[in-house]
Amino acid sequence: MPMSADTAAVRCRGVRGATFIDEDTPQAILAGTRELLAAIAEANGIATEDIASAFFTSTADLRSAFPARAARDLGWTDVPLLGATEVDKPGAPPRCIRVLLHWNTSRRQDEIVHVYLRGSDVMRAQDPPSHLAATPHTGGSST
Repeated sequence: MPMSADTAAVRCRGVRGATFIDEDTPQAILAGTRELLAAIAEANGIATEDIASAFFTSTADLRSAFPARAARDLGWTDVPLLGATEVDKPGAPPRCIRVLLHWNTSRRQDEIVHVYLRGSDVMRAQDPPSHLAATPHTGGSST
């Protein structure tokens, strides 16, 4: 069935984000991950029911909590979640959580806002996406 000119096709798009965590405690990991997920949702206008799935990674030095737990805390009860440990590459930033959301949206790829908090945008400095939202590292506060 052809679509009308004013109706955009819904596609599954990837939305990236990352944050640095100050310490390996459940409170710090979950608070930082909730902050990241809320910032991604706000920056893109994402409704929970439009999230197809979420894939979380964390560096090996973060062991106190599963970052995906934070999504459940935000009410993402029907969203499939998966977590993994990042490759322990020498020189990589420590205490980092990354997320890749798969989002059903009519937005074009270049309209997606990728969110990097607490100075984590430094990881994308050599290869930034076309739309990057970042906040400076705040030394522990949750801005």
